[in-house]
Amino acid sequence: MTGLDQAPASFTEYVVARRAALLRTAYLLTGDVHDAEDLVQVALAKVVPRWSRIAGDPEPYVRKVLVHENVSRWRRRRWRETSVEVDPEVAAAAGGPEREDVWVLRDALSTLTPKQRAVVVLRYLDDLSEQQTADALGVSRGTVKSQTHAALARLRERLPDLHPEWSEAVRR
Repeated sequence: MTGLDQAPASFTEYVVARRAALLRTAYLLTGDVHDAEDLVQVALAKVVPRWSRIAGDPEPYVRKVLVHENVSRWRRRRWRETSVEVDPEVAAAAGGPEREDVWVLRDALSTLTPKQRAVVVLRYLDDLSEQQTADALGVSRGTVKSQTHAALARLRERLPDLHPEWSEAVRR
């Protein structure tokens, strides 16, 4: 069983139930709706052959594949310019921005390295613990902490006035 067309029913049910959440995470990782759709599709294609082993709790494995595939894609394409145009209808379906400050945050996220961006997305936007984030990224908790520290420092530089209460919370 290697193709999506031969996927078990439980996989199909998972995709139907979690597609919007996966697309949202992928969008936050990539910053581009089209790249996010591609990322989710590639990740799910890589997950389906292992479905029988992960079906009980697939979310951590799927997140790990999303993050790793995004970093790999970034490495392959880092020399090319990426599009910043977003279809508002698709972005809204992906949990995309509706307020100006969210657009500012999205632009600030684009200045982070892929691993820093992954840490911020998983920790603060997907609300994972340090350990869950470490597991998803395949790194230690210490790495998550150091990447978070560096990412938040960069975001504070870029967004000092976005939300004063948010800035205060991340300084702790």
